[in-house]
Amino acid sequence: MRKTSSGRRLFAQSATTLVAAAAAIGFLAPTTATATTIEGYSSLVQREAVATLAANAQITEAAATKLLRVQAASVETVQSLTGALGARAADGYLDEAAKPVVNVLDKAAADQVTATGAQAKLVKHSSAALAGAQEALQALPAVTHTSIGLDPKANQIVLTIADAAKGTDALQQAAATLGDRVRVERVAGEMHTAIYNGEAITGGGTRCSAGFNTNKGGQNYVVDAGHCTRAVSQWNIGPSEGASFPTNDYGLIRNTTGSGPGAVTLWNGSTQRISSAGNATVGQQISKSGSTTRLTSGSVQRLNVTVNYAEGSVHQLIQTNALVNPGDSGGCLFSGSVGLGITSGKGGGSSYFQPVGEALSAYGVALNS
Repeated sequence: MRKTSSGRRLFAQSATTLVAAAAAIGFLAPTTATATTIEGYSSLVQREAVATLAANAQITEAAATKLLRVQAASVETVQSLTGALGARAADGYLDEAAKPVVNVLDKAAADQVTATGAQAKLVKHSSAALAGAQEALQALPAVTHTSIGLDPKANQIVLTIADAAKGTDALQQAAATLGDRVRVERVAGEMHTAIYNGEAITGGGTRCSAGFNTNKGGQNYVVDAGHCTRAVSQWNIGPSEGASFPTNDYGLIRNTTGSGPGAVTLWNGSTQRISSAGNATVGQQISKSGSTTRLTSGSVQRLNVTVNYAEGSVHQLIQTNALVNPGDSGGCLFSGSVGLGITSGKGGGSSYFQPVGEALSAYGVALNS
């Protein structure tokens, strides 16, 4: 979603220039969070996340705060247990109380999970079986405005078909042959990267939102959306030096401004420090910063999602219900101080993000502190 964020006067001159870059990559001096009650959260991110969770879950803000406090440990538990159990686990997620749930295939694995205090859920389908179902669907010719992703809560692969999709008969027939490993959902509208026809895509006329400040060999870089860096060679913060899109949606911009703190703009003069990168977990409460919708919050809905944009298919995306709109492309997905993803696109009321860890690894860059 093309727009960038602005922090200094240089980047606040026009709403049609790449203003999101400066603030999102930290041109605002990081502020020290005070009087916060959730570790790693700045005060504004905490307020936004608590308010969103309380409204969505219809609980009090005190209860929402409690859930967010336990979330980080629960995410770590899910990821460590699924890693330790290997093929005996079929992914995991956070429940409505932000407690860890691990899908398992046998009682012995369930006992191992419950011994740690986490909840075990006996399921029918292994991760390999679900991956096979997803691969079977993805082996068919891609249909624009559809997506295919993992829902660990239901132990299923979900084929999502937007209203704009045409010629989906083969996909639906294939889904039917895969039985209860797959369910089909229909959503309104279309699925697209957030660059609409009519928006400028050359020079300073394009807006994206800057992603995460990184460095390599003493040089600062910004990891961003690949559909942004593929379209524009020179930004107001420096030149594009890499683009992987479609298939992936990450790119690299050389930051020539001389400044790149490890903080995300919150659009009120304050920032959220980003101290590490991590993997998203279904059920995890998250926030997003972008130059159009600014700071929004929500939760992770699905993982390993393939989205079939008009420009091509992008794989292994994170799906959330956080609001994004045109101009937000490239912006940061995070949970407290942990960076999770780069804004890719939207469709059917959901938003899609490229996992940031893959981008960091691809370019050999490290997050700025």
